[in-house]
Amino acid sequence: MADLFDSFQSSAPADAPRPLADRLRPKKLSEVIGQDHILGPQGPLGTMLASGSLSSLIFWGPPGVGKTTIARLLANETEMAFVQISAIFTGVPDLKKVFESARMRRTNGQGTLLFVDEIHRFNKAQQDGFLPYMEDGTILLVGATTENPSFELNAALLSRAQVMVLERLSLGDLERLAQRAEKELANGLPLDGPAREALLEMADGDGRALLNLIEQVTAWKTESKINKETLAKRLMRRATKYDKSGDEHFNLISALHKSVRGSDPDAALYWFARMLTGGEDPRYLARRVTRMAVEDIGLADPQAQTICLHAWETYERLGSPEGELALAQAVVYLALAPKSNAAYVGYKSAMRAAKETGSEPPPKHILNAPTKLMKDQKYGDGYSYDHDAEAGFSGQNYFPEEMKRGIYYQPVERGFERELKRRLDYFAKLRSKRQGG
Repeated sequence: MADLFDSFQSSAPADAPRPLADRLRPKKLSEVIGQDHILGPQGPLGTMLASGSLSSLIFWGPPGVGKTTIARLLANETEMAFVQISAIFTGVPDLKKVFESARMRRTNGQGTLLFVDEIHRFNKAQQDGFLPYMEDGTILLVGATTENPSFELNAALLSRAQVMVLERLSLGDLERLAQRAEKELANGLPLDGPAREALLEMADGDGRALLNLIEQVTAWKTESKINKETLAKRLMRRATKYDKSGDEHFNLISALHKSVRGSDPDAALYWFARMLTGGEDPRYLARRVTRMAVEDIGLADPQAQTICLHAWETYERLGSPEGELALAQAVVYLALAPKSNAAYVGYKSAMRAAKETGSEPPPKHILNAPTKLMKDQKYGDGYSYDHDAEAGFSGQNYFPEEMKRGIYYQPVERGFERELKRRLDYFAKLRSKRQGG
C-alpha cells in the first residue's frame, strides 16, 4: 500500500502545482529546522548516524515539527527503502503485505525503514505484530505519535525502540522557515513587523501550519504592507492544540494546579484560560479547583473550599461564559490563600496506620454499654465526660490500647492553621499534665 502511494506521488507531472510545504521539504538532515537537541552532533540521532548504528525509534511530538521528514531523511542517509503507512488507514492484511515486501527486500540486500504515522492508534495485538520483524531485522521501525508513548504504546514495543521527543518550533525556528519560504517564492511577505510576529504566533509552533498560512498571505493582492489588525480579520487563528482526554489535558491541569500551589495568580489564570479556550468543560475545572482548595490550602484558609463550592454553584446557575468568571475568581483566591497540606498529609498517614493496625478495637472506656453483658465486660468503665472536666478536656487516651499514640495532623504556621497549631499545642500540654497526674 505504501509502495503504491509512493509510485502515485512520483507519477504526478513534473510541472504540477505543489504545496509550499512539499516544495520546502528538506533534502538532507542538516536542512531540518529545529530539533537540534536530537539531530545535532551530540544528539542521540546524530550520534547514531555517526556510528552507523540506527535503532528503531518512536518520535513523540506535536504536529508539524518534522517527524515524517526526519524519518524519510533517515532512510536516505542509511540507504534503506522508505515505506510509510498510517495506523488510521492500515489493517492487518495491509501490514502483512508490508512485512512480506520488507522481507523480500532484505533477501536482496536492502533494509526497510517502516514509518508508522499515528502509531498509538494500533491496538495491543497490532503493536505486538511488529515485534518479530523488528527483532530479526526485517524492518527498522520509526513510529510517530502525538500522544505520550508511555501511556499509549506497549512496553514490549517501547523496550525495542528509543523514544525521541520532538519539540514545537520556537518563534526563531518559525522565522527561519518563513525566510526560507520567501526565498522559494522570490517574494517577501506583505506584512509589517507586528503582523509578521502575529503570523508566526498563529502557527503555534507548527511549521506545516505556518507554510499554509504563508501561502494564503502571499496570494493576497495588496499594494501596501498589511498590519496586525487586518491580518487578524483575514486569517483565522489556528485552533489551540488541546485534547480533553489526552496528554495535553493532563499537562495543562498540572500547570494550573502547580501555579495555584505556587501562589502565582497570573500563571494560574493563564493556564485556566488556556484550558477554557481549548474547549475544556468548566465543570471539570470547577471540580479540580475545589480539589486544590482541599488538598493544598486545607485548614490554612477554611473559607477557600466554600468559595470554590459557591463558584461552582454560580457557574451552574449562570452557565458560560458568565459563570466562568466565578471560577476564575476562585482560582485567584486559591492562588493568594495561605497554603497547607497538613490535613491532607495527616489523612494519608492515618490511612496507612489504619491499614497497618488491622482490627485493633477502641479502648473499652470509650465504648457504650447499652446491655448488662457489655457492662460486665467493663465497657464504658473509667470514661471521663469531657464537659465535666476542667477546661472541658479530660486528656484520656482514645487510641487502641495496644497501639502507640499516633501523630498525624501537624499544622503549619500559616493562615488559620497558626491558630489551630496553638490549640493543638495547648491540648498536648494539658494531655501530658492529666496523664502524668
